[in-house]
Amino acid sequence: MPENLAELLDLLTLEPLDDRLFRGRQPKTTLLPRMFGGQVAAQALVAAQHTVPSDRRVHSLHSYFILGGDPSIPAVYDVEDVRDGGSFTTRRVAARQHGAIIFYMTASFQKLEDGFDHQDPMPEVLPPDECPSIVDLLSQESPEAGDFWRQEWAAADVRRAPCSDPTRQRMWFRLNGEIGDERTLRTALLTYYSDLTLLSPTLRPHGLRVSAPEVQVASLDHTIWFHRSVHANQWFLYDQHSPSASHGRGLALAGVFAESGELVASIAQEGLIRPVRA
Repeated sequence: MPENLAELLDLLTLEPLDDRLFRGRQPKTTLLPRMFGGQVAAQALVAAQHTVPSDRRVHSLHSYFILGGDPSIPAVYDVEDVRDGGSFTTRRVAARQHGAIIFYMTASFQKLEDGFDHQDPMPEVLPPDECPSIVDLLSQESPEAGDFWRQEWAAADVRRAPCSDPTRQRMWFRLNGEIGDERTLRTALLTYYSDLTLLSPTLRPHGLRVSAPEVQVASLDHTIWFHRSVHANQWFLYDQHSPSASHGRGLALAGVFAESGELVASIAQEGLIRPVRA
C-alpha cells in the first residue's frame, strides 16, 4: 500500500485510456492478498468525477464489491452516463480486471444549493493527542502487526479513542502531510479511508478482530453520503457502530466528524464475517 501521502495521491491519479475509460495504478504490496476496497472505491469515484461538470459535487455513492481485486495488475474503470439533469448528475462505474467486473459504483452529483441545515452533535471523546496510535497498540500485541500497519497504512496517522460500548469503535485519523484545498481530492481521500477499520465493530461484541484466523472477512457493499465540505488537513473522528450481525454478515454504520465538530459524511457498510469452521 502507499508508504506515504505522495504515493497515495499518485494512486488517485488515473490514466485516461479513452472517452470515459480510465486505468488506475496499483501500489507496491507483498502482504495483501487482494486490492484494498477503499482503493478501488476511491479510484472509481475519481473516474466518475472526471466526467461531470466542475460545479457538481458528489453527495452520495453506492457500491458493491463483486470479486476480490488482483493487486498485481491495474484496474480499468468504465464510466457510464446515467443522467444529466438540471440539479443532479448520475454516473455508474464498473471496475474490471482479467475481463471480469470486480466492483460497481453508482454516484450522484448535485449543483450546490442553499437549504435547511442540522446535524447530530459530535460525540464527546478524548482529543487525538491523548489517544494511543494504532501502530503502538498493535506493536504491543505483536511487533509484526505493528510493522504491517506501518508498511501498509503510513499515509495517515490513526488513533483509537477509548469507548466502553462493545458495538462501537471511535478512531481519529489525519493525513501524514498537507494537501491543497481541492474538493474532488478530499472526497476521494475520505472514500479511500472509509473502508479502513469499518468492519471491526461487527466483530467486537464477539471478542474477535478482523485479522482473527477464526473468521473470513470481506466488504460486500459500501455507501457514503457526503454532507459538508471541510479542509482535509485536520483530524477527523470516525464514529463507528454495528447495530446487527446475522447469517455470516455484519452491518456497520458510521459518522465522520471534522475536528471542529461538523458532520462531514455518513457511511454504511455490510461485510462478510463468516466463521471459519474446521
